[in-house]
Amino acid sequence: MKKGNKYGLHRVIKPKGVLPQPAQRIDNTIELYDNEILIDVEILNIDSASFTQIKNEVGENDEKIKEKMMGIVNKRGKHHNPVTGSGGMLIGTVKKIGDKLKDRELRVGDRIASLVSLSLTPLKINKIKKIYKDIDQVEVDAQAILFESGIYAKLPADMKDTLSLAVLDVAGAAAQTAKLVKPGDNVLIIGAGGKSGLLCLHEAKKRAGVTGTVIGMGHSDSSCQRIKEMGIADIILQGDATKPIETLEMLKEKNNNELADIVINNVNIFDTEMTSVLCTKDQGIIYFFSMATSFTKAALGAEGVGKDVNMIIGNGYTKGHAEISLEIMRENKKLREIFERLYT
Repeated sequence: MKKGNKYGLHRVIKPKGVLPQPAQRIDNTIELYDNEILIDVEILNIDSASFTQIKNEVGENDEKIKEKMMGIVNKRGKHHNPVTGSGGMLIGTVKKIGDKLKDRELRVGDRIASLVSLSLTPLKINKIKKIYKDIDQVEVDAQAILFESGIYAKLPADMKDTLSLAVLDVAGAAAQTAKLVKPGDNVLIIGAGGKSGLLCLHEAKKRAGVTGTVIGMGHSDSSCQRIKEMGIADIILQGDATKPIETLEMLKEKNNNELADIVINNVNIFDTEMTSVLCTKDQGIIYFFSMATSFTKAALGAEGVGKDVNMIIGNGYTKGHAEISLEIMRENKKLREIFERLYT
């Protein structure tokens, strides 16, 4: 076997010298290097911001969505949306393991979920079998490569694959929330009725405790209904997060004129940065988990309104994030019921 670079530099075609994620094109041929894992892929879970953008661009027609996705992969060697810059993740079966990785606790035939983005994962799609638009998942006949540095999780035996995939796709959000929220905090979760938002809602309430206040914001009636169904949000806001002044006034009205110590942004649409900034106290924290976030809008926008806030980019990885998020499904029966209804 040929020797590969730990971070996948050997797969980068253009431009040379950059890492696979920002690369414009990578090599998605199936020939395995010594530090790679070959996966027979069954399902792709497309990042919510990416899938929403694709549907907005080409419409709801399945064939047009397939054509757009195939076009991205054929051009870039990976599912790396050129508009949102995001990808998603996958589940599949280990087909082959490079010689350098033989000592790992992984065997051919193991079923795993990737915990690194499709925006850096070499992917070859032979056929898109079916599209599940409501849950951002795509059934495929495909192969993918995980690099030596790539992280993954073995699929748990006590959950359906589609449920595991839905949870693991946004595992970083709940785990980061667990790290950030302290007892007594006033926490606003924007997009609280979505996949990552519901997980964050659980962790925020668990960490803020009885002395804290957890506020869940959703846009649609169905989103707010899910927040209500969870039964743990102290306050529920319904509104348009692209309208910062309206949202700010609504928050102050419902929350005793108080801003949030921590704002967690989980939405899959553009232009919600200033809502997050305005709703946060000075010296407070904003966690931008949303892949639709513009660093420029957030940074310059905060400067423009004189807000001294700490902004955290939504790193999808933190130690133990897969275990934390899967355990939430076991802890919270109501949340699991909602996820099983939506994603299985």
